[in-house]
Amino acid sequence: MALANIRLTAAAILLPLALTGCLNHIAEEGVANALSSQGNSFQSDEDPQLVEAAIPFGLKLMESLLSDLPNHRGLLLSACSGFAGYGYAFVLEPAEQSVELAHARAGHERARKLFRRARNYCFRSLDVDHPHLAEALLAGDGARRQAALSKLTKEDVPALYWTAVSWSLLIGNSLDDLGLIGQLPAAEAVAERALSLDETWNEGALYDYFISLDAARGVNLGGGPAKAKLDFERSQALSGGTRLGPILSYAEGVLLPAQDRKGFEAALSEVLGYDVDQPKARANRLANVLAQQRARWLKSRLDELFL
Repeated sequence: MALANIRLTAAAILLPLALTGCLNHIAEEGVANALSSQGNSFQSDEDPQLVEAAIPFGLKLMESLLSDLPNHRGLLLSACSGFAGYGYAFVLEPAEQSVELAHARAGHERARKLFRRARNYCFRSLDVDHPHLAEALLAGDGARRQAALSKLTKEDVPALYWTAVSWSLLIGNSLDDLGLIGQLPAAEAVAERALSLDETWNEGALYDYFISLDAARGVNLGGGPAKAKLDFERSQALSGGTRLGPILSYAEGVLLPAQDRKGFEAALSEVLGYDVDQPKARANRLANVLAQQRARWLKSRLDELFL
């Protein structure tokens, strides 16, 4: 999640009170640039509850700034990634693990709204430099979509990645909406364009996306277990094995459907035995702590998951 250091956002509260007119606009630009910078204070944190409580404030501050700076590309992208990451880690995950049906349903519905919000911010971010790109992506015309995506460059990869992620999360949580389900090829095309532009971006994060995608789609559609395994291996190579999420994605996407309990348990053990505080992995500490929490939950359900 691309959110700024909390000290920057706290300082920003005072700016509208002290500055007006053009000076206020300049101040907003500065705060917007700070918020949309790629800091790692949240990603390296070890306390998910603290981060969960802090993120909503930052997101609402972004939305407030966007009312005055509607075309700030970096701020739009940070809003997209922030709402997507928050919705997944702190809304969808608890909903999936809830034993109360009403709570689970409410959580899924809230997550869906957050993912839609995230995707729309990503669309707006792409449209700043590429007017009408979102319209082309939504049109359902494959040729038009590919022509529009062909104009994008390596600089657009972060926006493409978060567009694909937020869009896919929205679709995956809207299985009762045939219109949205029909947009999945467009979301996949966005991710594939990003991969073709820079497969190494963010230490192979794009391959993390494709692990789940290829595990879900059949061989005839370019996916399948073997392809998902290649995605996983490439992700691990590019990240140096410092991210635990891909291990769980492969375990849940490939090993669980194959009912490979031995392999699945070995994957969980690898995740749970990983030292999240080792220097090389500190930048991914929050995501790894959350992955270990999910691994513990999956381990508690082994007898339900396997025959």
